Amino acid sequence: MRTNARLFWLLTVIYLILATGYTAWNLLEPYKGLEDSPTPFFGAHFEIIGTAALAMLSIMSAFIAFYLGKTHRTQGPVPEDNPQAKISDGDSEIGFFNAWSWWPFFLGLFGAIVFASLAVGWWLFFIGFPLGLVALVGFVFENSRGQYAH
Repeated sequence: MRTNARLFWLLTVIYLILATGYTAWNLLEPYKGLEDSPTPFFGAHFEIIGTAALAMLSIMSAFIAFYLGKTHRTQGPVPEDNPQAKISDGDSEIGFFNAWSWWPFFLGLFGAIVFASLAVGWWLFFIGFPLGLVALVGFVFENSRGQYAH
């Protein structure tokens, strides 16, 4: 985990350098745009989307690096960090999963219907959303009743 954190810190620095270089290149390059373009930004025509995307990429990379570093400090070394570890060393309880369930299928289906309502029409939203809520409740409470009740 320590190596992953270091890699993401390295990516953070690289993305910051790229964002700075992209911004400088954009400001130094002569503007070749339309005459009816928007007002210049601080006297120079500035394309903000690329800079914002690279800056956000560096922020997201820093979030992941911080999380991995903090997890490594609190959890300690994991079997994945040990080159001599066996597969069975990392074998642990991952979680509880049902043998089978139809609720995720219906949840995805009704979510797709709700998303399709953006293209087809709002009337489809009023069909898919209530059915999606029923599927969500069924998915959440499927282990509270029936064969797999706890």
